[in-house]
Amino acid sequence: MATVLSRALKLPGKKSPDLGEYDPLTQADSDESEDDLVLSLQKNGGVKNGKSTLEEVQDPDSEVEVEVTKQRLSESAPDGYPAEATGSLEQKAASSLMPYLRTAVFLLTMVISMILVLVCAFLIPCPPRDLHNTWNRNLGQEAGVSTPSVTVMALSGVNGSTLWSSHIPEETRSVQCKGLTLTAPAEPVCLVTGTSKFLSLLQASSGKTIWTLNPAHLPSGTLAAPAVMLPDLDGDKVGDLVVLAIGETQPDLCFILVSGKTGNPLGGPVKYSINGEGKLIGPQAHITSRGAIYILFGFGNVQAVALRDLFAQARNRDSFPPVLQREEPEWEKRRSVNLSELIDIYSGGVEFLQMVMASDTNCSDLLITTKHNLTLLRGEDLEPRWNLELQDIHSQPAPGYFNADQTLDFMVQAQRNDNVKKMLVVDGKSGLPVWSYDLPCHMQESDALSVMTLEKKSVFLFWADEMQPALQNLEPGPRNKRPGLHHLYLLHPTFPALLLDLTNVTDTVTASAIGINDLQKDAFYITMTTSPTSENQPGLLLVSKLGLRWAMLTQSRMVPLRETTSKISRGEVRRFLSRLKFIDFPHKF
Repeated sequence: MATVLSRALKLPGKKSPDLGEYDPLTQADSDESEDDLVLSLQKNGGVKNGKSTLEEVQDPDSEVEVEVTKQRLSESAPDGYPAEATGSLEQKAASSLMPYLRTAVFLLTMVISMILVLVCAFLIPCPPRDLHNTWNRNLGQEAGVSTPSVTVMALSGVNGSTLWSSHIPEETRSVQCKGLTLTAPAEPVCLVTGTSKFLSLLQASSGKTIWTLNPAHLPSGTLAAPAVMLPDLDGDKVGDLVVLAIGETQPDLCFILVSGKTGNPLGGPVKYSINGEGKLIGPQAHITSRGAIYILFGFGNVQAVALRDLFAQARNRDSFPPVLQREEPEWEKRRSVNLSELIDIYSGGVEFLQMVMASDTNCSDLLITTKHNLTLLRGEDLEPRWNLELQDIHSQPAPGYFNADQTLDFMVQAQRNDNVKKMLVVDGKSGLPVWSYDLPCHMQESDALSVMTLEKKSVFLFWADEMQPALQNLEPGPRNKRPGLHHLYLLHPTFPALLLDLTNVTDTVTASAIGINDLQKDAFYITMTTSPTSENQPGLLLVSKLGLRWAMLTQSRMVPLRETTSKISRGEVRRFLSRLKFIDFPHKF
């Protein structure tokens, strides 16, 4: 009766999220068995409006039927689960295993792959870390004056092995393998110039001869200097050459234009008779800001001849190719009073002539070095930018970026006495020294070199004797000690009060060069040394390679030049050097 009254009046009562609304009076009238029935049917999803479905069919006041129904339900639903659910338990159990199986297969595949990687790593040994960074190659005795032939060899930069070799009939004056456009299509080539009449173009990859200049074109002269690259003059889309030959007497010389494609002369020889005493200068090609081309040369002085004049006399005609149509008024007005074809540039004891890139124009400047001064001329009008007086300059200055003004500076070596030389860095804008130091040195005429970094600053390398005070290792631990007289030092503009001692040699350094590894942004230093032998016997040639980054980080030593207020730690220098990246030097013409 209370149940019917509660439903009719819809009295408020306790609310359950599963059983809906139910009446407190109904809960009060029901006994304990009815409560159990409602909870049991709730699990079966048979509760509706607070009442089980059995209550809708049976009399709610009948306790006997409720007990019977309760017993039947307990028998048909084991462990408190409905009968309908027992059929799907096996399907759920089977599907729940699939993620575990997939995970197990994935982990097993990963383990097998890692095992294979480790096995390959142990079976394939890694090369020594310094295999590509340093090597030495003994080439035997150097060529003597009575040697019937000379061998030109190409060595691998990786390990120093021989890539190819070629025999030539005379000693070599130079081998040029960079910046040559003498084939179509373009391919790496090497131009070999002998000391007498030999000029030949070789394939850089194999050493195969492409062409050789016929010695009959040099009947009364010998090649005086390496050949000079020129633009295309004969319209075959390949660059051409000019060579300078000297007769039996020094004032007699001649220029010969040579086809870069065939090696044949482009016309006849063009002869000049010049005055001058001293070292042969050039020849070198210079392009002005207007595009006019001049050939610079001389003996102890610098003179110039227009390439268009050489072409006109060699071909015996006044028509010019497009590349020779231009003239430079500022240069032309310097011709002699008698309208000679030669233009005077500089007179008096010239030792070196260099073309250096200017920062304020598209025309290269002219750096002229004598034994007593250094002069920089503007390439546009040949007016001096600055002049520095310095006694006993004995080697060619090394251009590089020391300051941050984007102007090329120059490292200069001057001999103070037999055992000491002065190293200077001259500012390219003002011509004033910005760094200098005196070093002990017994090696004569060893050129300084420079290589540019990605930050457009240069490191400078030069040879000197061992310096005191005691050196500091950048790499902790013992350093291989061997007796040495000549040490290779490195100067970086960021640490002007510090030098790095990279390596040392006991033999005489006869040649050196810098190379760039473009992929790794690294540089390497190539040295050719000659060891002394008995009298009247040629010395032994040794070619060595030294990777700069490897040398700086693993075997270099710090050499403090002066006492400074701020001490430079080894770790600071090492971290700085590890970030250096080297790139090709763009200053050369």
